[in-house]
Amino acid sequence: MAADAVVAPSPVPDATFCAPAHACAAPPVQGGLVIIRRRTVLLAGLGAALVGCSSPPVPSTPPPDPAELAGIESRFGGRLGLYALDTGTGRAVGHRADERFLMCSTTKVPLIALVLRRSVEDTGLLDRRIRWTRDDLLEYAPVTTPNLATGMTVAELCAAAVTVSDNTAANLLFAQVGGPQAVTAFVRGLGDPLSRFDRVEPALNDTAPGDGRDTTTPARFAETLRLLTLGDALPPPQRDRLVGWMDAATTGAAQIRAGVPAGWRVGDKTGSGNRGESNDVGVVSAPGRAPIVVTVFTAPSDPDSTAGKPTIAAATRAALAALGG
Repeated sequence: MAADAVVAPSPVPDATFCAPAHACAAPPVQGGLVIIRRRTVLLAGLGAALVGCSSPPVPSTPPPDPAELAGIESRFGGRLGLYALDTGTGRAVGHRADERFLMCSTTKVPLIALVLRRSVEDTGLLDRRIRWTRDDLLEYAPVTTPNLATGMTVAELCAAAVTVSDNTAANLLFAQVGGPQAVTAFVRGLGDPLSRFDRVEPALNDTAPGDGRDTTTPARFAETLRLLTLGDALPPPQRDRLVGWMDAATTGAAQIRAGVPAGWRVGDKTGSGNRGESNDVGVVSAPGRAPIVVTVFTAPSDPDSTAGKPTIAAATRAALAALGG
């Protein structure tokens, strides 16, 4: 424990970690240990009550903010937002976890999840072939461009949107579900009151100070991601398909994937913005250990900055170390 830490017993309020209470199999843990380190709080002793709980486990008190994260942010030059939740213990690590950040292409995870949710009732949806014109093709369309003549199935578009972040594929899927507002309504139904989906590609990658469009907070997105990949927001076949696409993603080798120990499993989705933003959200796990949900967002002071990816890797490494990874 760091020399600047003060240890004190502190009761954990009812329903702090699983609300509403009826959604959880176990009651909130009482008498947890709170470690206060300057502007940081570490919550421990939650046990496994959160595993399988579909209601938000986000602590009402701030999660711990290791000093390493402040140093990483200082070297980065801008804002760094992170939230990492150990789903086995309920412990969390955060830095600017409740501040808004532009989501960029991490929006594709809830978008594809909504498509998968719709496919439960519309059983032919994923096999439906979609066609588009050359005018629909965006600058970054590595899969949809060579398939212009033949079109692609909805499932193939989902895979392209997640694994290589094809922007045209994402827009075609937005059209299938009813636009960004439908994705907002979907996450509201999951208990996410903060994440906003307002525009399509490529406009969703741009922002200005005070513009809340297409933003989220690291803590809120982490909980939504937990519900989609580990919880019951999707039936198991659809959930497994989403997780499989995230496992196969190829765009994040230098980000969360670079910050985890060798041998860990990683499924992620990256995003990048017009003003130098780099983001990555994912689920990581070691053999024999419960998954850890990690969300990392950046907002550099210099729009030409290229430091986002190594910053995400370093922040992931620090967060996992704080959680005992």
